[in-house]
Amino acid sequence: MGRRLALMGAVAAIAVTASLLGGVLRAAPPAAAAHEDSAAGLEYLQRARETGDAAYYERAAVVFRRALRRDPRDLTATTGIGALALARHEFRDALALGRRAVALAPRSVSGHGIAGDALLELGRYDEAFAAFDTMARLKPGVASYARVAYARELIGRPREAIEAMRLAVDAATGSREPQAWALVELGKLHFGQGEVAPAERAYRAALRVFPGYVYALEALARVEAAHGRTERAIVLARRAAEALPLPPLVSTLGDLYRASGRRRLAREQYALVAAVERLQRGNGVRTDLETALFRADHGIRLSETVELARAARRDRPSIEGDAVLAWALARAGHCGEARRNSDRALRLGTRDASKFFHRGMIERCLGREERARAWFRRALATNPHFSLLWAPVARRHAS
Repeated sequence: MGRRLALMGAVAAIAVTASLLGGVLRAAPPAAAAHEDSAAGLEYLQRARETGDAAYYERAAVVFRRALRRDPRDLTATTGIGALALARHEFRDALALGRRAVALAPRSVSGHGIAGDALLELGRYDEAFAAFDTMARLKPGVASYARVAYARELIGRPREAIEAMRLAVDAATGSREPQAWALVELGKLHFGQGEVAPAERAYRAALRVFPGYVYALEALARVEAAHGRTERAIVLARRAAEALPLPPLVSTLGDLYRASGRRRLAREQYALVAAVERLQRGNGVRTDLETALFRADHGIRLSETVELARAARRDRPSIEGDAVLAWALARAGHCGEARRNSDRALRLGTRDASKFFHRGMIERCLGREERARAWFRRALATNPHFSLLWAPVARRHAS
């Protein structure tokens, strides 16, 4: 599930929303001038996704708002600016826009998807799952199947999640980028349960569909690391990070350098992560939760990181918000409060090795060594390769 949080960066949100809903958005029949603006906005979202340049978000916002002034009922602009709000992590705004899109076109899946995504980030899971069920009923396809897969993953049903993501892959056949994206997500579901071989097959299939696809390269780097082939992993991760220098991709490269003992190179990548996050914030993307997780993982300014995680959880009162706050608190030595947040992070029954590991570290922090070992063993049983940095720590403390 940590990989899910990583994919919640601005460009990744656009990858899910603009790419998978793009066909639906373009089907709307607004007035001609508004339609031109809406189409331009979608192109800017596409450019943000392809380049990692968050400046395209503001350009998209300008033309979407202009389209809505011309035609307040323009479904394409409404869903487009809703997708932009998701990408910027403005989830309450996204929820309002998704609901407005549903009111404009109740049988169009795009509004239900935007509202459901926002509800997830706001911790309103029953409502989010209902929105995804509605999507699947109205229009079975990549967008709806992928969301159903994520919902099943969240409630601890990985086999059923994999089944739904396979349907997403099949539904995307013939559409290069959506199919590559769905294949990577399928691989990550397998990898999250420690199933390295089927994960690798999915990632390589994604690269056959879309050669050079950066998310497949980064995911395949983790597979190579799981096989102990660190140099191959670094080559793949470097290709991904150089092609699209987003924080999750750059962080993976830095962690591989660190795991291989190249501390200076690792520090350079970590500095780049911080620089990109500053650029994203400067372009209106709220990165508090991602930044807090990165800092907690890497032991950076932990007291400040706790406060950042608190603020992030207020904006995103979800199990991910709880999990990041729990981990930041544990790293800063606030063990009791960390445990309470960990309880909330685990409340859906999600089978997430990172969350299990964090709980183990919290139990150690509380001096409960036997409970800690049980959580470490649970993390490793779920996925022995859950983290380039922390899986070795779990192995050391599991027995």
